[in-house]
Amino acid sequence: MIQIRDIDHLVLRVVDLPAMLRFYCDGLGCRIERRQDEIGLIQLRAGRSMLDLVPVDGKLGRAGGAAPGREGRNLDHLCFRVDPFDEPALRAHLASLDIAAGPTEPRYGAEGEGPSIYLSDPEGNVVELKGPPFA
Repeated sequence: MIQIRDIDHLVLRVVDLPAMLRFYCDGLGCRIERRQDEIGLIQLRAGRSMLDLVPVDGKLGRAGGAAPGREGRNLDHLCFRVDPFDEPALRAHLASLDIAAGPTEPRYGAEGEGPSIYLSDPEGNVVELKGPPFA
C-alpha cells in the first residue's frame, strides 16, 4: 500500500509570470529557490514544499497545450512525497490496480533530487510519486 507523507510540490502553468511571482513571493512569502530559464521553470519555496511556475510560452509550458482558461489547464501535475519509496512494491501495487506508471527518473523536489514516477489519474491529471533525496 502507498503511504503519502505530504505534498512535495505543485506545478502551475502561468500566463503572466511577473504577476504570479508578485502574488506568491511578495504576497504569500514564497521565495525563488531555483530557476531553469532554458526550459521555463521557476521553483519557489513554500514552507516545506515547492511551488513550480511554468510560463506557457516556455519549453515546458508549450508541452502542456493551451494556456490556462476555458480550453486549457494550468495545473501540470501534483506530486506526493511517498515514504517508503520502495520501487518494486510501488510498481506491483499500481500494476495490481491496472495503473500504468512511467519510468523511474531523478527529479528535483522540495527535498532535493531523488527518484520519481509519473502516472495519470482517471481524468488525465498527472500525479508524481516522489522518493527521498539521493544521499
